Amino acid sequence: MKRFQCLMMPRLFFSMILGLFLISQSAMADETNWIAVGSLHDWFSSAGAEIEVGRTHAVSDQQDGLRWPAQFQWTDTKASKALWIGAKNYNDPVTKTTFDRKVVHIGPRVLNEEVEIFPQIFDLYAWYYHPQVYVDLTPAGKLDYLDFVSDVADSIPSDRLLDNVVNTELGVTIHRKVYGFSNQNHDNYFIQEYVFTNTGIYNQNGDVQQQTLNDVYFYYLYRYAPTREPGIYGKGWLPQSQSWGAATLNDTMNIALGGNVYTALFSYLGKHSSANFSTIGGPDGRANGTGFLGAVQHVGTVVIHADKSAADESNATNQPATLNVLDSDDGITQNNDPFNAAKMTNEYAAMTAGVLTTTQADQVGNGYADQQGPLGGFSQTLGFGPYTLAPGEDVRIVLAEGVDGISRDLARSVGRTWHNGIYEGDTGPFTLPNGNTTTDPDEYKNQWVFTGKDSLKQAFTRAIEAWNSGIDVPKAPPPPTILEVNSSGDRIVLEWTPPSPDEIGADVVGYRVYRAIHKPDTTYEKIFECGPGTDHPEVVSRFDDVTAIRGFDYYYYVTSVSDGSANIAHPGVPLESSKFYTMTQNPAHLLRAPSASLDDIRIVPNPYNIRAQDIQFGSSGKNTISFYNLPGECTIKIYTERGDLIKTINHNDGSGDAQWDLVTSSRQVVVSGLYIAVVKNPQGEKKTLKFIVIR
Repeated sequence: MKRFQCLMMPRLFFSMILGLFLISQSAMADETNWIAVGSLHDWFSSAGAEIEVGRTHAVSDQQDGLRWPAQFQWTDTKASKALWIGAKNYNDPVTKTTFDRKVVHIGPRVLNEEVEIFPQIFDLYAWYYHPQVYVDLTPAGKLDYLDFVSDVADSIPSDRLLDNVVNTELGVTIHRKVYGFSNQNHDNYFIQEYVFTNTGIYNQNGDVQQQTLNDVYFYYLYRYAPTREPGIYGKGWLPQSQSWGAATLNDTMNIALGGNVYTALFSYLGKHSSANFSTIGGPDGRANGTGFLGAVQHVGTVVIHADKSAADESNATNQPATLNVLDSDDGITQNNDPFNAAKMTNEYAAMTAGVLTTTQADQVGNGYADQQGPLGGFSQTLGFGPYTLAPGEDVRIVLAEGVDGISRDLARSVGRTWHNGIYEGDTGPFTLPNGNTTTDPDEYKNQWVFTGKDSLKQAFTRAIEAWNSGIDVPKAPPPPTILEVNSSGDRIVLEWTPPSPDEIGADVVGYRVYRAIHKPDTTYEKIFECGPGTDHPEVVSRFDDVTAIRGFDYYYYVTSVSDGSANIAHPGVPLESSKFYTMTQNPAHLLRAPSASLDDIRIVPNPYNIRAQDIQFGSSGKNTISFYNLPGECTIKIYTERGDLIKTINHNDGSGDAQWDLVTSSRQVVVSGLYIAVVKNPQGEKKTLKFIVIR
């Protein structure tokens, strides 16, 4: 008999300690965390599914998560996800009644952690912590506010593993594991493994009522809305209802692999009747727009495995039993109540609705999705069952969720060509993905967008192969452990600390430096590469960007590179560490040119008044004073009014700027008073200045 498995614990051992452990745990409030090391970023909830606006609770974040490609702002494709578990003839220990149909709910809008859902474990494990990234001595890593790792463990099979355990009022305990990868061939999907166990635990206290659960269904709802960028909560060139999925088309596909057929559902943006142009791909189709395609994403889920029964772990060919759609604003998606018999009867009917014979996308055809469905559009649904679970028995279901589509650059060039054809009378010929041509700009745009289905299918295929191999995914090389980016007068200096040789997959043979200009959510250009076979065969850990131009902001990331021998998907092509490990979020820029005269030196602000910090520097300002118009190389000695030396600053970056954080050499914060700065250049010339600190 199976027992569900905690991270790095044998299944049988975990089953022995499960009841005692969960009973001893107090109920935890809903928490969220991201898996954000690949090109696909998503947030996850300790409740076991991600409800609508469940992370920030702001309506403007209705599309929140499943961001791809994640380096760009507003590429979210998810509105909500839900997980329901239902059974027949349930003897409820809370109400002391038997429900004909009993359903517990996690989403899509309701999350009741008082009487229905009881999170217990929510830990994120990693092979290694994300690197420390600094720009001009300030923490500036993209993952600093996304990646909260509980512990590192070299035994896990993926870069990140989220371990999540939730008890439910139905007596079923959910054990969810989410696997995320940084390997560039596997970084746009997450494998999600669910083990549902009849533990009988039904409340926050861990009380147990043992009973066999009959006709159990596990039901997933996916409300996809590709994508946030062109909608009202992004850049706003598409109709408002696009943002909650009114124009979303929902479809299915089968993937034949290794003699098996795997079922997948997926969604993409269709046509919206309120726009005066074809909205497929989400183009900026305004007359003065660019044509940029802001919704090329195809997003979906593939079923990798479902147990035949609690006694038979082999894959069930008759699952999913339900593959359907549901009005995203249907009454059963709101005000869910695990003690309302009438509502649960209707919910259970949806859970067991069976397989839709014609998909919603096929029903809409070339029409407008928003005119052929409910105001809020449809959610896709997956149902698995019926199962019988005796006390202690479990069922395993494995899914993979992913996003794919044409590249950002292609979305820009195809969109621009389409726009020219619509608004400037350009009749082509336009080249289609298969090499044929057309004079119809909509056909040209749409066919390029629809290649995203094939790309998603390939991602799902890789996910299936990964699971079937025991998640034996080639490990990308680990990133540098520290990246420091420092601005100076004539260059921007990048220095990094190589990963430790004992890091997982530490087959690093070189490094690459990438740069973006003006903002971090744009296309990056590779500006330096070192290692065998490159123009710089010597492996180094420093790069001076001498091509930077004054007045421009620059953003960087540095990747480690392997020799390509482990890249099974593309033999010989080097694997790289993920860009997100070292991507900077603060700009670096050239500092002021040095001054030739000590008489030009200024101290700003003077006086320094901490109470006026917001006025002097803005609300995010640091406790610093600045020395401007310095020589490119000099020594600054700071004294108290009575002549005690409290700080020496060796300025040698070639710029005219230096900062002091008002902390002495002995790490004491300076008090109010008059201070004296003595600046000495290499020629021995000195300049004495006075400044005041007010606290």
